[in-house]
Amino acid sequence: MTVWRLILRRLVLIAITLLFVSLIIFGITQILPGDVAEMISGQYGSEETVKLLREKLGLNRPLYIQYVDWLWGFITLDPGNSLSFDQPIMPLLLERVKRSLLLGGIALVEVTVFGIAMGVYAAVRKDKLFDNIASIFSFIIISIPEFVSGSLMVFFLAGTGLRIFPAGGYSPLSDGFGEWVMHLILPSTTLTLVLLAYVMRMTRSSMIEVLRQNYIRTAYLKGLPENTVIFRHALKNALLPTVTLIANNIGFLIGGIVIVEMVFAYPGLGQLMINAISYRDIPTLQSCAMVVAAIYILANLAADLAYLYLNPKTRES
Repeated sequence: MTVWRLILRRLVLIAITLLFVSLIIFGITQILPGDVAEMISGQYGSEETVKLLREKLGLNRPLYIQYVDWLWGFITLDPGNSLSFDQPIMPLLLERVKRSLLLGGIALVEVTVFGIAMGVYAAVRKDKLFDNIASIFSFIIISIPEFVSGSLMVFFLAGTGLRIFPAGGYSPLSDGFGEWVMHLILPSTTLTLVLLAYVMRMTRSSMIEVLRQNYIRTAYLKGLPENTVIFRHALKNALLPTVTLIANNIGFLIGGIVIVEMVFAYPGLGQLMINAISYRDIPTLQSCAMVVAAIYILANLAADLAYLYLNPKTRES
């Protein structure tokens, strides 16, 4: 019951947080330079045309009315039309969110599986060949930004180099499973690398600390197999700092998606946001920002629940 009460309380806080975030998003978009009506009417648009456009778009109304209408439209899944794409925002937004969640989900799975596995193996083989190679690899990867690693991958694996993968874009699953996978490999790998190095180092460090505990030594003295000691007794406690690290880097992952989508011309939410900023498509930009905020907050809630599952003491308190 305590856990459910905690979840309910967090959901209420999430709703309040998103309300404040919506105010911030609306306020920031209102102070951006330029006028939407003037941009739509073009360089040679008359004052009368601009005035009519402002009335049509509702830009001549008080700001608080514009805010309430926009927020209600977003809540009811009808935030209006995109000014740059000339179509309803919600279908466009859902399609882009689906692609970005696919890319981010693949990266998160790769980070979790490979980062933890490599960290555990490096801890068990401390100061041996794999541990040394993994440490060097992590230091190199952490120092390379996503746009650099992505550009290098495009150059060597999709451009003038080996030409193994497509240089960018997206292929829907209807065009074939192979093409769909090939278009996802480079952007998901680029998004994975930096966070993978952090997760591997954190898992290694916490695993080494846990393996020094007395109860682990006792388990070995009882004659338990090494795999049993590592995976049934040590790993669960060693994962607590790793889960916290992943949760704290959700924002980093979302920011990385925006960069990766631009490098690989991947038609996701990040690219949609950049296009909305470029064309001053305020309704689309506001909706994108709200979705990003909601994803970030819900992802942190999921990480908190995972932490509660891994740490019974926290759950009981």
